[in-house]
Amino acid sequence: MLAGHLHPLVTDIAKPEKFTFPFCYVPHPLCLLAADEVKRHIATLDSWQEEISKGKMFGVLVVEHANELGFLAAYSGQINDRNDWDYFVPPVFDLLQPGGRFKLEEKEITRLNHEIERLAASDRLKTLKENLKRAEEQAASEINAYKAYVKQEKARLQGDELIRRSQFLNAELRRLKKRTSDAIATAQAPFQAMEKDIDERKQRRKQMSDELQRWIFSQFRMLNAEGEYRDLCDIFSTTPSKTPPSGAGECCAPKLLQYAYSHHLHPVCMAEFWWGASPKTEVRHHLQFYPACRGKCKPILEHMLQGLEVDPDPRAHDEAHDLQIIYDDACLSVVNKPAGMLSVPGKSNRRSVLSEMRRRFPTAEGPMIVHRLDMDTSGLMVVAKTLESYIHLQRQFCEHTIRKTYVAVLSRQPKSQPQGIINLPISPDIMDRPRQLVDHAKGKEAITAYEYFTTADGRIIAKLRPLTGRTHQLRLHCAHSEGLNAPIVGDTLYGTAADRLYLHAARLQFVHPQTGETMSFEMKANFFPFPV
Repeated sequence: MLAGHLHPLVTDIAKPEKFTFPFCYVPHPLCLLAADEVKRHIATLDSWQEEISKGKMFGVLVVEHANELGFLAAYSGQINDRNDWDYFVPPVFDLLQPGGRFKLEEKEITRLNHEIERLAASDRLKTLKENLKRAEEQAASEINAYKAYVKQEKARLQGDELIRRSQFLNAELRRLKKRTSDAIATAQAPFQAMEKDIDERKQRRKQMSDELQRWIFSQFRMLNAEGEYRDLCDIFSTTPSKTPPSGAGECCAPKLLQYAYSHHLHPVCMAEFWWGASPKTEVRHHLQFYPACRGKCKPILEHMLQGLEVDPDPRAHDEAHDLQIIYDDACLSVVNKPAGMLSVPGKSNRRSVLSEMRRRFPTAEGPMIVHRLDMDTSGLMVVAKTLESYIHLQRQFCEHTIRKTYVAVLSRQPKSQPQGIINLPISPDIMDRPRQLVDHAKGKEAITAYEYFTTADGRIIAKLRPLTGRTHQLRLHCAHSEGLNAPIVGDTLYGTAADRLYLHAARLQFVHPQTGETMSFEMKANFFPFPV
């Protein structure tokens, strides 16, 4: 074993046949065993506790070397301004080397920052700005006063005298404007010179920062299982952003795989867990396992996993699902979507409610899909079979007159009242789609009415009625610390994986587009076969 970084793992637990698919997984028992060791070690590090209590991602990679199992551990980024703590693998590239390019240029950028701040806050700039303002105000005052005088003069004169006097007055106005313009220019010149000096420093700072960032990314030369290197600039060149995001290459998974490949260790399985408080916007629960992020890590890991036999993406597998139609007429159908079926076609070739309804009703008109359920959510959907019905039902959704009730099994007892309203605005996590964030500044309004109770067998059941229709609204409102703080069982994005997501659209009520009749449907969930 490699002293300090590779830790023994003595167990008779069998290895998995394939390596972990890092973006959707259930932690393998070997990873759970390794993670428990890491958690015990972290708990002994008193100097870490204040910082990591604010939230930090840790990871474990089980590896095989000379027919022996061991594990590597990593943390994302830095802890206490260090990236070289014992027990954990080193960074792919050490930014913090004393005397290295990063430190030297960071020092110069910091010096420029201080200069810019000093100049921007200086008394001289403030004085020059005030002088310019006074010159502008004085010019405006003199010109307005003279214009008022001209108006009075013209009002009392007539005929040839008015013509001669007007010529003189207009000439005087031009001379006044020239004098005041010169005065403004005199006050403006030193102010603009100082502002230009500040802007040049800002441009220099930006140029240095951009060049340093590109150089840093070029130093992150990522290995894969086939021994091939690619730097981050190359890896991200084919992504929509074209450039790596800040912090790319410093997450747990790339650090772990890089160390394993560099030391001829064979990766067996991997998992990442969160330690500490959840961020205010995201959902991260203490000691819970999470998939690798897609914004920073997906392009990197797609390269680094080449040469390994990896588990397939479970979400890409099109299981055999039966779409049950529980009501049907010439205008619309109400269906019971099974968990695992898409509402509309995605990037994969999975069947969807739309593709199945198109197959069953080839003469149907219009978009058909009026609303959606997440792939992992089961339950009731109304599908329009005519364009007129689609428009009518869409209007009902827009006006929030359609009533939907969901049932869910929660992973723990909420701390909130047994019933109430959750109002947490939501926006997409652009760095980790399809996850959503609670965003009080820019998020769209999202409101959910809820009630929950405990069944005789100890399960915590929630009834959820969304009053708005945001992506992942119910899942996020249940999981977030400002909501119920109790993820739905089986929520792989905001909670813990299970055999399914225990969320079901159990009741649907709307007005029939043609008859005007209020239609109400109920479909019991197989995990909660009771009326809602």
